[in-house]
Amino acid sequence: MISVLVPFLNEERHIAAAVAAMRAQTYDGGVEFLLIDGGSTDGTRALLDALVAGDERFRVIELPGTTVPARLNLGLREARGELIARMDAHALFPPRYLELGARRLAGGDVASVSGPQIAVGDGPWSRRVALALRSRLGRGEVEFRHLSAHEVEVDSGYCGMWRRELLESHGGWNELASSGEDTELAARVRRGGGRIVCVPEMAATYLPRESLRGLALQYGRYAHRRAWIARRHPEVLRPSHALPPAIVLAIALSVLGRPTVARGARRVLALYLAGLALESARVGRDAPLADALALPAVYATMHVSWGAGFLVGWVESLSDPGRPELP
Repeated sequence: MISVLVPFLNEERHIAAAVAAMRAQTYDGGVEFLLIDGGSTDGTRALLDALVAGDERFRVIELPGTTVPARLNLGLREARGELIARMDAHALFPPRYLELGARRLAGGDVASVSGPQIAVGDGPWSRRVALALRSRLGRGEVEFRHLSAHEVEVDSGYCGMWRRELLESHGGWNELASSGEDTELAARVRRGGGRIVCVPEMAATYLPRESLRGLALQYGRYAHRRAWIARRHPEVLRPSHALPPAIVLAIALSVLGRPTVARGARRVLALYLAGLALESARVGRDAPLADALALPAVYATMHVSWGAGFLVGWVESLSDPGRPELP
């Protein structure tokens, strides 16, 4: 049996399509969907209750005012399945997602399996973010952010599936790692010798943020928690993670540094902006002109917010060494 954990909060816009994709799963074993509400204040609950009424596979659980990892841990405690899957309420998973994941786990050589996370925009800014993520300048070295021709081993994955016993042996999700709980769990799984793979046929689509402000808040939050996780698991850092903090430091030095330092920082920023323009022209050559012209702003928002969030998180982690790490 597979228990699918779906933490959600204010997903009125996406919940109907997400539930329809869950119902379309082809897995012929037992399945239960545990949808855990963090305290939605829009119309999500009323819509969801109507959508799942009479379908015994779906259970809606309330845990208001809590983080995503706290809701996942509640779902793990309530789950009845031997296999645990995670799905997001603002993403669409292919019909064979559970079937393929269960089959791959049955091979016995992997600890976690998931599919690529493919951005698909439906509004002006979400479309531009999806376009930016086609480039390594936008997605960095994250292998599960694009579609590969074959299975690849990854450091972490999007949502995914595990054996229940593995999750329980690791104590579930670390509730201090909110906004980075998947990365932190994956680091512990790999440290314990487990392999994590990304299967192209399990690719899920999701909608990126629909504003630069929303994008900045998202990337800043993720980077802040990444810095905290990196103090405990240095292996989660990649070479590409150095670019955003370097850009933020160059911006600060260009304004606050001594004249010679400030001039050097401005040259670095000029090269950076030239790189943004060149990559935006390449990525956006077949896109609408407005989208191509907006790409430098999207890339800069990603980099500056991530860099600032990481630097703040790193400083805070140095002054907060006592935060416990789950075994």
